[in-house]
Amino acid sequence: MRICFVCLGNICRSPAAAAVFARKAADAGLAVEVDSAGTSRYHLGEPAHPNTLSEAEQRGIEIEHRARQFNSADFAQFDLVVAMDDANRRELSRLAPDDEARSKIVLLRSFATDGSGLDVPDPWGLPPSAYVEMFDIVESACDGLVAHVAAR
Repeated sequence: MRICFVCLGNICRSPAAAAVFARKAADAGLAVEVDSAGTSRYHLGEPAHPNTLSEAEQRGIEIEHRARQFNSADFAQFDLVVAMDDANRRELSRLAPDDEARSKIVLLRSFATDGSGLDVPDPWGLPPSAYVEMFDIVESACDGLVAHVAAR
């Protein structure tokens, strides 16, 4: 299975989610390919945000990443396109070339069991504590996504 995680700038949420999911999937023995991208061009070629990298390191998660922009051709490369929030889900739907591509789009938090909304809050420009919260949400949602992929 091939999965792409998508947020706005591809330096905070989506690289974090890709790294967390890849680790959890490997621990579960799942064969997956994982990538991430952004719907904007804001940070093309940049590494993950320093606060994302710092919190990942605190959790023992390695992130090797350079930001890229998601494009309509990416739909052919992935089985699931996992949006971090509804705004990015709408942008992905706009980019989708057809209904089959649109059917691949899901919200990451739809796999969480915490019941506190469907958006993963964007921590960009906020203090490090926002990155801790973002990782907590992503970890919980990725547990559900791993279970979903394992059941397929």
